[in-house]
Amino acid sequence: MGAGVETLVVGVAGGTGSGKTTLTRALLERCEGPPSVLYHDNYYHRQDELTYAEREKVNYDDLDAFDNDLFVEHLRTLRTGAAVESPVYDFSIHNRSDETTTVEPASVVIVEGILIFAEPRICALLDIKLFVDTDADVRLLRRIKRDVVDRGRTLQSVEEQYLGTVKPMHELYVEPSKRNADIIIPEGGHNIVAMDMILGHIRAGMSSGNR
Repeated sequence: MGAGVETLVVGVAGGTGSGKTTLTRALLERCEGPPSVLYHDNYYHRQDELTYAEREKVNYDDLDAFDNDLFVEHLRTLRTGAAVESPVYDFSIHNRSDETTTVEPASVVIVEGILIFAEPRICALLDIKLFVDTDADVRLLRRIKRDVVDRGRTLQSVEEQYLGTVKPMHELYVEPSKRNADIIIPEGGHNIVAMDMILGHIRAGMSSGNR
């Protein structure tokens, strides 16, 4: 895709375990293109100066944990029709890996992240803002399953992180940022009626030049 071609940027936000990734996958399957995806989770600050033990104690649910300057730069670049080299975050070491992933420009770019609506510079670059709204108990159970089964963490460490940082940061950043959403979706990608409506908004945004 060359410069000068309009790009529609769709933001997908919501609390931990809300179903953002399920919605993103559903959009990837049903949007023409296919869309490209930029994941905010890959843009945690690089922390080579810290030991593993020190990195474990960082509050990764705070907006300041992210390299938002680089994220905004890459999102603006994608909007101009140029590719970017997205960092790759390794959750097993709490740091960026040495690899990058090429994210190609596309007519639709999906931006996914818990805190993307809480950062005004990111919010301003999103044409359609979708917030996945799921009950707190469901989100917690999903997070436990992901962190214990998929990431090999202990149940105690998940509990301590949830009570110490995840829940307070959700209340500080995520829940208030819901006000910035254009559409609030219960149950994300499993909500067929909402999916049809979202796809209609995306097609309308593309046909109108995004503006």
